[in-house]
Amino acid sequence: MNANSDIELSARLDDAVRNQRLEFLGEVTKLISNNKSLLIFKTIFLASGDSGDTGENLRTQFKLTKKQYYSRMSRLAKAGLVNRQNGRYFVTAFGRVVYYAQRLLGSAVNNSWKLKAIDSLGVAYDDKVPREERMKIIDFMIGNSQIKEILLSTSF
Repeated sequence: MNANSDIELSARLDDAVRNQRLEFLGEVTKLISNNKSLLIFKTIFLASGDSGDTGENLRTQFKLTKKQYYSRMSRLAKAGLVNRQNGRYFVTAFGRVVYYAQRLLGSAVNNSWKLKAIDSLGVAYDDKVPREERMKIIDFMIGNSQIKEILLSTSF
């Protein structure tokens, strides 16, 4: 092998890894975009394994057949969002990050009309508007600190 073929092989491997990550991101996004899967995931997160909610309770609470429930739990586990210990499901470290990212996305959706208003004013991206003025407008319109931080960030 020569240096060029090593570089080409490395580039192809990088592309394959990147594609694999994008596919995984798509799978996780699709999984939490399903209302019942998201409700189960949120319930597990909020319960932190301490509640008396057994699988049967969750299944009846969300009106799922056994197959639907176990299929969703299996997908959540395969995606690495939850794992099972001593008969109870717990959210994994990856699951915690996804949970909070999902909450941020939900907050953005809830504030979408305010974000559109900020866009129409040109406040979020116009350098002609003084930073202090941008901060005042964004602070007045948006309550979520993470969204404020994103909007006030200078790196777009």
